[in-house]
Amino acid sequence: MTSEIDMAMKNVEKWVGNPISRRMLKFVCKKDKCGNRLENAIDSYTGLIDKEKKKKLCWKCKIAGMMVSFVVNRGASSFGASKEDVKNGLREPVFKRGLMNVLEGIAAYGITKPQIVNAPFLVVWDFTKLCNLKCKHCYENAGEKMKDELTTEEAKKLIDEMADAGVVAIAFSGGEPLTRKDFFEIAKYAKDKGMYVSIATNGTLVTKDIAKYLKYVVDYVEISLDGKDAKTHDAFRGIPVFDKVIEGIKNSVAAGLYTCVATTVTKYNYEQIEDIYKLVKSLGVKRLIFFNFIPTGKGVEIIDYDISPEEREKLLNFLVNKLTNDCTMEVLSTAPQFARVAVEKEKGVPVGHFYGGAGIEGKARGLADFIGGCGAGRIYCSIEPNGDVQPCVFMPIKVGNVRKERFLEIWHNSPILKTLRDRSLLKGHCANCENKYICGGCRSRAYAYFNDITAPDPGCINNNDYWEKLKKKEKAEIV
Repeated sequence: MTSEIDMAMKNVEKWVGNPISRRMLKFVCKKDKCGNRLENAIDSYTGLIDKEKKKKLCWKCKIAGMMVSFVVNRGASSFGASKEDVKNGLREPVFKRGLMNVLEGIAAYGITKPQIVNAPFLVVWDFTKLCNLKCKHCYENAGEKMKDELTTEEAKKLIDEMADAGVVAIAFSGGEPLTRKDFFEIAKYAKDKGMYVSIATNGTLVTKDIAKYLKYVVDYVEISLDGKDAKTHDAFRGIPVFDKVIEGIKNSVAAGLYTCVATTVTKYNYEQIEDIYKLVKSLGVKRLIFFNFIPTGKGVEIIDYDISPEEREKLLNFLVNKLTNDCTMEVLSTAPQFARVAVEKEKGVPVGHFYGGAGIEGKARGLADFIGGCGAGRIYCSIEPNGDVQPCVFMPIKVGNVRKERFLEIWHNSPILKTLRDRSLLKGHCANCENKYICGGCRSRAYAYFNDITAPDPGCINNNDYWEKLKKKEKAEIV
């Protein structure tokens, strides 16, 4: 039986996706002498604009306000939410940015499966290439600082562009972002712009004082941990730092930061998954994410340690069970097949990482289609330390540079990004899979193995024949 969420999604598509509504939405999303018409409309709806300022808005902004009120109220009713709850949510800058981004995306592209947004919800910014560790799987080949990394002023200019574009979340990564002296200045600058700010760190530099400072400039801290003990973690990270990492996690939790632990799953630690889960839970963190290992950067050298499709399927089923049966900690995966496994088990729609929540109960196929699994180049992209824009941190394809082009122009005009948004171009089982709109396969994995962003994801159980061919080819080359 169709879930209530599915019915709500169909109603939203009917109201917003038809040609007349889309023309009206384009009218609402324009800018005029009053500023951003859509933002003014939302602020009028939520009461963030006082009566005097509301009177001074032009007639177009006032009409836009009435349109937005109608659409939001109808949407709230469909999802069973009260108008006051919706208003309170939209008073939060991050949620308001998210709604604006989706509506502007629908105005530009219509209702799509999965949905294309006006600007990436999430930008992972590899803030520096400088790092104090020597991780075996490092996609960035981190170590020494790049000579042409963006300056402090260039970084602020980029944040201005992303804020104006409607980017919802920025995740500072690297290298080790805490090695840049201007990190706190830049992170605060982004937070002051109303964006959700997070940091992905190896945890070794997160002292008690650093954790307290982080509390003021970021919303979310993600710390890497790749083993249940020092033997496994340190072998993977290249330097004996396990105790420092555990201390960094504890310091983050104690400072009241929303703390996540990230584990990259390989054959090095696959048998330790349950032990890692227990260890992380004992530390009191809010979330545990198991990352797909992608053989790129330094990771090419340990490609043989990628887990098999069967092992990944077993892992995802384990995580779905933990996600739905343990209310004390969110457990997620960056593998897009995670959504497919969850939906098949009718356990919800995982929408985690740096945004969203643990999941939404019920099969909710319509919502899963909207979220869309792999977000590379569609709801997410990455930026290199020198300003190069890539579809994903694990997909080293330069699609532009922010020193030469405006960020939003790159996002809308790149042929590579346009290809990634079109699921009809997929190959292998991904092309005809009934789950291609809620999963789509990991495009970075496809690129890493086949040098083709539309190739099948060999990490999926449904593409197991491709995986077997890859293994046979590797054995033949060794012989």
